[in-house]
Amino acid sequence: MQNRIRDLREDMDLRQSDLAEKTGIDQRTISNYETGKTLPDAYALIKLADFFGVSIDYLVGRVKHDYSTNEKKIRLIGQIQAELEELKKY
Repeated sequence: MQNRIRDLREDMDLRQSDLAEKTGIDQRTISNYETGKTLPDAYALIKLADFFGVSIDYLVGRVKHDYSTNEKKIRLIGQIQAELEELKKY
């Protein structure tokens, strides 16, 4: 899970302090989540999932892909179709 939080934060070009400001979660706490020193409680998971626009299952690593919105589903289907077309070439 720690890598998902960091990866999502970095994908948005945010520093830990930026994420802290936007979510109300202390920067040191975010650092601890990212390094695996502590785990987020339910309140923090909801805040982070809502902020990043992902499901809690995705955030905690229970699923490989986030299917929480139709836009993400459509994008993933497009990626899969492109990969299939590439495979057909072989």
